[in-house]
Amino acid sequence: MPSTLNSLRTLADPVRLRLMNLLRAEALSVAELQEVLGMGQSRISTHLAQLKRSGLVQDRRVGKNIYYSWATDTSIPGQELQNIIELAVTEMPERVSDQSALRHVLAKRRDRAREYFNKLAGKFGRSYCPGRSWQALSSLLLSLLPAMDVADLGAGEGTLSQLLAKNARSVIAVDISERMVEVGTQLAKDHPNLEYRLGDIEEPPIADASIDLAIFSQALHHANSPQRALQSAYRILRPGGRIAILDLLAHSFEQARELYADLWLGFSEVELLRLLEQAGFKGNEVRVVSREMNSPYFQTVLATGKK
Repeated sequence: MPSTLNSLRTLADPVRLRLMNLLRAEALSVAELQEVLGMGQSRISTHLAQLKRSGLVQDRRVGKNIYYSWATDTSIPGQELQNIIELAVTEMPERVSDQSALRHVLAKRRDRAREYFNKLAGKFGRSYCPGRSWQALSSLLLSLLPAMDVADLGAGEGTLSQLLAKNARSVIAVDISERMVEVGTQLAKDHPNLEYRLGDIEEPPIADASIDLAIFSQALHHANSPQRALQSAYRILRPGGRIAILDLLAHSFEQARELYADLWLGFSEVELLRLLEQAGFKGNEVRVVSREMNSPYFQTVLATGKK
């Protein structure tokens, strides 16, 4: 493991310090970092390589893009490293503009997803959506218990929410698309225990410890930060509450970014287990529940855990 002294030497550079501050909350691509910092690709890549050699950042290839984030195991303990970064950037005049530019870049990510789903509203069930198969959904539904409060996070029009509402005590369907919420609200008129709310799955507008079951059905790969989305799910769950995730197994179908507004090209089983564990869930399980027979041969995984 790189030494603490070497890590501190690496952090002494202002650009690398700004990069670490930006990556503290979000995994970002080189292109996004270019937009935030206003620097060339070569310069940013050089600094990221030095941070990686020092064990301060890690990278993750998603199709043609590489996303950088803080390393999970650094020579400086996580909280101490965060304190060092926070203390150092307070002296940097660029810190305010960096955060403003970061918010702009992340808003553009969300806008791309919102635009895609606004266009798709009213067409679910008549258009192909990868991983949304009845075989996969049935694996989720069969595990449900009646008389519970459910959050369907990234619900879209709420096809699943409406099915859940038949037996659940209450269902809150959350989606970032205004049109999806409008369409879903109309479709939910026959379900008095079903409510649609406009919001981000990373910060769902749901009270703490008020939900028995939190579901992400083909939604987690649209999150800017899947880790933050799972942490928010943990927040809204009651003690003993459960989380269920249906998503695509990691794949290399790069066109999914344009076709379906996907931010992440699925997740490996190990990644989902790690995300659940880091969010605080226990008794976690992940298994493949569906395999498509046609190209690009998407596979669907079901991941579950307990608060």
